[in-house]
Amino acid sequence: MALLDVKNLTTSFYTREGRVVAVDDVSFSLEQGKVLGIVGESGSGKSVSCYSLLGLIPKPPGKIDAGEAHFEGQDLLTLNEKELQLIRGHKINVIFQDPMTSLNPYMTVQDQLIEPLLLHKKMHKTDAVKKAVDVLVEVGITDAAKRIKSYPHEFSGGMRQRVMIAMALITDPDVIIADEPTTALDVTVQAQILRLLRNLQDSRKLSIIFITHDLSLISHFADHLLVMKDGKIVEQGSADTVLHNPQHTYTQDLLAAIPSTAKPAQYSYSQSEKPLVSIKNVSKLFYLKKSLFGRGADEVVAGIHDITIDLNEGEILGLVGESGSGKSTLGRTILRLFAATKGEIFFAGSNIVKSSGGELRHVRKHMQMIFQDPYSSLNPRQTVFATLAEPMLLHGIANKNNVLEKVNLLMDDVGLDRRFIRKYPHEFSGGQRQRIAIGRALAVRPKLIIADEPVSALDVTVQAKILQLLLELTKKYQLTMLFISHDLSVVRYLCDRVVVMQQGKIVEQNDTETLFEHPQHAYTQHLLNAIPSLPTSNS
Repeated sequence: MALLDVKNLTTSFYTREGRVVAVDDVSFSLEQGKVLGIVGESGSGKSVSCYSLLGLIPKPPGKIDAGEAHFEGQDLLTLNEKELQLIRGHKINVIFQDPMTSLNPYMTVQDQLIEPLLLHKKMHKTDAVKKAVDVLVEVGITDAAKRIKSYPHEFSGGMRQRVMIAMALITDPDVIIADEPTTALDVTVQAQILRLLRNLQDSRKLSIIFITHDLSLISHFADHLLVMKDGKIVEQGSADTVLHNPQHTYTQDLLAAIPSTAKPAQYSYSQSEKPLVSIKNVSKLFYLKKSLFGRGADEVVAGIHDITIDLNEGEILGLVGESGSGKSTLGRTILRLFAATKGEIFFAGSNIVKSSGGELRHVRKHMQMIFQDPYSSLNPRQTVFATLAEPMLLHGIANKNNVLEKVNLLMDDVGLDRRFIRKYPHEFSGGQRQRIAIGRALAVRPKLIIADEPVSALDVTVQAKILQLLLELTKKYQLTMLFISHDLSVVRYLCDRVVVMQQGKIVEQNDTETLFEHPQHAYTQHLLNAIPSLPTSNS
């Protein structure tokens, strides 16, 4: 018998533009001690279908139009808010995608962990704190008795996600809904979190609904899979059947979009052995004040240490490593967004460490950056036209007479309809916003582009399209690119050569296929072993 049985769930949002059906006649069951994977792109209805069960959709504009959701003899959809509170955060808990926005920054981890115990279990505070420490130990937080008194910002991303898992476990729930719990994490941390969830599921006999857009991620974890598109279930079955004998074209597209091969031959082009960028013995140190009042010696933190590397003309160089390895610091130091503490950086033969004023502005015209989150890097008050026209007008590449024509050509390059130039960033999807950010980087026809995790937050199918776009544009304009990522599968598909960084230093570098087939450093091997991949068929 199913622990949770959902039948014909329909959820809509009633807006000024009319009714939008987010979940359309969805039915599924969750068995005791099993993992149900719900897969689909953003907007497919994955999260809304689960949040509807717990009264977590905003009302208005959200409304549950139809359906039943039976749990422990009750229909969740008929319960009032007070009745739902007895289940939500007690019997059914949620692990949210972004722990930094889900955790209260003003409360210690201890206070946030014990709150549901005091509310639902009526425990004494001393007993609640002891249980909270035990759960933190269970999820792998070292020195838990001390760290429980810390605030969320004092933990790393992976540790914050462990705290979120502890919060979900604290009341000994029957069901956990894990909503994209590893999307923003490094590949090694992601592997640790998945392993932790699997171990907890086995030891506690938990029932888990795991929401994701990544089929390779869920493939080793789920017993049963639902594939959703446009609010509907288009395919469902055992994980093995769905993964190895997909019937619906959408499922097939999701599987085909997973990067698993080397760079396609058609995107290769002649590269020069002449370096466009030469980095020689570059270090960047950060100085942290010990006291707000200047007392005590400053703490020195090494962002990058003694980096020496060449980036050849026409090359796509991958820069990989975990968070804190120095990848982004190196990229920003090359662009002179950070000033190098020591060393030399040569761009097209000129030492740009010593450049300033107009000379530096001229160099920066030839070096552009694509950031990870286009929503925060694009000006929300500028239309697409203004966003793309501004750098061209600033650097004299276009004038008032021809700027519209040049903006339209940029829109063609990045695969966006010319009619969209009067829209604002919030009117686009994540993938479309990233295309706009790429267009802005291309606007001044640079020689070098530094792409800092430009696809890490995108759905797998959108990611595949952006990667193909980058390959097409680098070949068309003979660009040189430094591609920063923690996703080695993406790097393998895109890059000619790979540099591996750990703790601010380069530990290994080689051409892409050699590095993937014959990694020399233990850290590189560790990164490669953590890459999620589809399992072989059991049939």
